[in-house]
Amino acid sequence: MRLTNITHARLPEGRLSSCTVPVTRTGRRLPVSFDQGMHVGAGSRPGTWMGVALELPAPVRTEDLGQAWAGVVARHHTLRTVFSTGDDGAVLLHEVGDAVHPRWARHDVGPAGTRAALQELVDDACSPLARPSHRLCLVEPPDGPVVVLLAADHAHVDAWSLPVLVRDLLDALADVRAGRPPGTGRPPVASFAEHTRELAARPAAPARVAQRWGRILADGGGTIPVFPLPLGDLARPAPETVTTLEVLDARALARLEARAEVLGVRLLALLVSVLTRATLELAGRPLRAVLPVHSRTDPRWRDAVGWFITNSVLECADADPRAGAAAVREALELGSHALEPILRPHGGMPVPAGMFMLSYMDYRRLPVSLPAELRAQHVSASAPATGVQVWFVVGEDGLHLRARFPGTPAARSSVEAWLTAVCEGLRAEASAAPPDRRNGPVPDR
Repeated sequence: MRLTNITHARLPEGRLSSCTVPVTRTGRRLPVSFDQGMHVGAGSRPGTWMGVALELPAPVRTEDLGQAWAGVVARHHTLRTVFSTGDDGAVLLHEVGDAVHPRWARHDVGPAGTRAALQELVDDACSPLARPSHRLCLVEPPDGPVVVLLAADHAHVDAWSLPVLVRDLLDALADVRAGRPPGTGRPPVASFAEHTRELAARPAAPARVAQRWGRILADGGGTIPVFPLPLGDLARPAPETVTTLEVLDARALARLEARAEVLGVRLLALLVSVLTRATLELAGRPLRAVLPVHSRTDPRWRDAVGWFITNSVLECADADPRAGAAAVREALELGSHALEPILRPHGGMPVPAGMFMLSYMDYRRLPVSLPAELRAQHVSASAPATGVQVWFVVGEDGLHLRARFPGTPAARSSVEAWLTAVCEGLRAEASAAPPDRRNGPVPDR
């Protein structure tokens, strides 16, 4: 699956419509995760959603597609919850009543075209406090395949969730066409609210983990890491710059994995080694970045949709791949405990202007693999930027990255120089692999 942005995604011009499953009433209160609380607590705003776009290989009746989407909503509990804020500003999460019939709406496409209309639609429909904050959108061009966009506020989904949603929609659509209830044959799936409750009930983190978080924040002047090169004036959010780079094709990726195997580390550790070297050479500082890590540590969460992500911090001062492996292990440990009690003494997770975040996703390791003919795209929203986020995405076709950063002259110069050094470093490592080795990561040593 390709990672892109609403401003860059492959989208045809065509008729635009959308389907929602209306909220008729709310029920019991549910626990709010640490990340959900921070995200929704910032209020309604555009650009908080994420989605997945796919091309349907055959014509589709909107009635069938709507029933299939309602089946997906019924299957995944987080899609049947909505947020509100209390009188004291606290974030509240509510379960909604029984699903009702899906409702379709047609949307005008103005002179700016389908993309602009779709962006405006989803920004509004999938904001944190929308009821519900998810939507199925359909683009029907005059000719060629139709495009479906499944979008939801980030509080309800993560990158892992997206291919799960696609698989479940296609399965439900096949059920509807065959006259079966959508979701027939699939076992029930665990809810994200259960995960939140379980995480909160875990024993307190070891003292060494809390102390390490304290040192990380102290080293950052009281905040989480920032990009180590100049970004310009960030007193106000700047228009974002988004770039997508093809780093390695499938053959070069196989060589890079072979190189990692020779060095006795996993692919991610070798990537961290390259990132560290680029940072040391350009900024003269260690690599320090926020690293999202997934929390689907139990098999029952593998098919679940939700924000199963927690933030950790990756620190590495040595470009040796073994140091990269150690840095990854530490980041995974830091992110394996409930963060709210750890960070409460520090006022929560302080997010500074210029925050630096590195994300890594290997779609080959997910439980759902989408057929190439769907031309699936992980579509992110567009919004002003105050920090730097770089996604590294691994798939059967190779490795690509997407970077999002403030559109200031200083940021463009700094981030593009860093990205160039990283890409050159990865290609050099791939070229250093024995030509006859096969990829196959082994445990870090």
